[in-house]
Amino acid sequence: DGMNVLFIVVDDLRPVLGCYGDKLVKSPNIDQLASQSIVFSNAYAQQAVCAPSRVSFLTGRRPDTTRLYDFYSYWRVHAGNYSTLPQYFKENGYVTLSVGKVFHPGVSSNYSDDYPYSWSIPPFHPSTEKYENDKTCRGKDGKLYANLVCPVDVAEMPSGTLPDIQSTEEAIRLLNVMKTNKQKFFLAVGYHKPHIPLRYPQEFLKLYPLENITLAPDPWVPEKLPSVAYNPWTDIRQRDDVEALNVSFPYGPLPDDFQRQIRQSYYAAVSYLDMQVGLLLNALDDVGLSNSTIVVFTADHGWSLGEHGEWAKYSNFDVATRVPLMFYVPGMTTSSVSQGERVFPYLDPFSHILGLVPQGRSKKVVELVSLFSTLAELAGLQVPPVCPETSFHVALCTEGASIVRYFNASEEKVEEEKDGCDDTYRCFSEEPIAFSQYPRPADTPQWNSDKPKLKDIRIMGYSMRTVDYRYTVWVRFNPNNFSADFEDVHAGELYMVETDPNQDYNIYNNTSHG
Repeated sequence: DGMNVLFIVVDDLRPVLGCYGDKLVKSPNIDQLASQSIVFSNAYAQQAVCAPSRVSFLTGRRPDTTRLYDFYSYWRVHAGNYSTLPQYFKENGYVTLSVGKVFHPGVSSNYSDDYPYSWSIPPFHPSTEKYENDKTCRGKDGKLYANLVCPVDVAEMPSGTLPDIQSTEEAIRLLNVMKTNKQKFFLAVGYHKPHIPLRYPQEFLKLYPLENITLAPDPWVPEKLPSVAYNPWTDIRQRDDVEALNVSFPYGPLPDDFQRQIRQSYYAAVSYLDMQVGLLLNALDDVGLSNSTIVVFTADHGWSLGEHGEWAKYSNFDVATRVPLMFYVPGMTTSSVSQGERVFPYLDPFSHILGLVPQGRSKKVVELVSLFSTLAELAGLQVPPVCPETSFHVALCTEGASIVRYFNASEEKVEEEKDGCDDTYRCFSEEPIAFSQYPRPADTPQWNSDKPKLKDIRIMGYSMRTVDYRYTVWVRFNPNNFSADFEDVHAGELYMVETDPNQDYNIYNNTSHG
């Protein structure tokens, strides 16, 4: 009880990490964290786009309850005045601190990252964040471009740094302040990379020679993919280097060599991120707080790297919805650490030694909406009650059940709870399911299919992932009263995970699966 919390959330990170079995990536520091953590291999976001996903897991409510499917409303005004995860910790005596991208900045967090409700002091944003989409990528002709693929010389960047480097420095500074003040803290650190543009220190390219980079295993648009399900990756098409390729909209494939470059840069950005995480965790050791701090590591959603002929997020496929999720809990996921012992010595990705295996691994299907209740339980706070069916008027409740019950290695034998079985969330004998959803403006790919504004949403794809299958129905949606009509099904998808792990063969219309 009374442990600190270090909450690390990464933008657009799919589980391409050594601890998730990726053979190519160099992610020694995150793998080291995993080796002391319980690692969830089937964790899913509720909507594969930044603001809706973050508001969902930070309030513990699904997008249909926050009523945020785009970037343009603030849930406290638009849906209900819901408590957030950091707010709950703040109200329970914690100093709550935000560094980098935790809430999505802008309208969706009231232009203040929900300060002062959620945070004890105003959130920190790196000063160089504003250059994120500027022309800072040097082309072969020596001129500067706003490219998708953007390895850079950090010394040439504005202020000679990059946003994630600044965020790590600030987070380390705050850890030192907290150590001195001896205050219990909840520190959230949000990293930008590997969000586009794929801008990272160019030396990370050497870790991934182009000849080692393969294409996605299924770089084609699946034959039976309903057109409403396809995301036309509009944001990528607008980058200078992609625009120059003149790829036809919506299905024209990118040239193979450019696909490899994107994949190479995504990996390089992940290793750059790993270095930041390594420095941050090493600092937790330095201030002597590794034995009294819970560390949670996750991402707001995944990112397609050419699978199904798609890039970016904006879909219901596993590549867009599945995220890394791990919890380090001293004394629970790892034996108690004696004072002064190092748990997270910094590991250099450039002199990388493989071979760290996760402490515990759970294949249980879990959702990010469960983070609120899970962290409350781990910190010894009262777990917020389960929300009633409509909860717009309820300030503190959650739609995600705590997953602490899966932390035991003998998880296959989670005993059926005989009593307290009066509502679904408390009845754990049922198979766990993760729900995700994605809005579309029309049945066929449009320029705004990836990010339709609320008023333009006409169809909602509701998706459920069990351990055996992913099932999605695309139904009529009315944005004026936020209602979905499940009688009006526009399209459906069904993928069997065991025989079709990449979700390429839609068998929704096979009569044998009626």
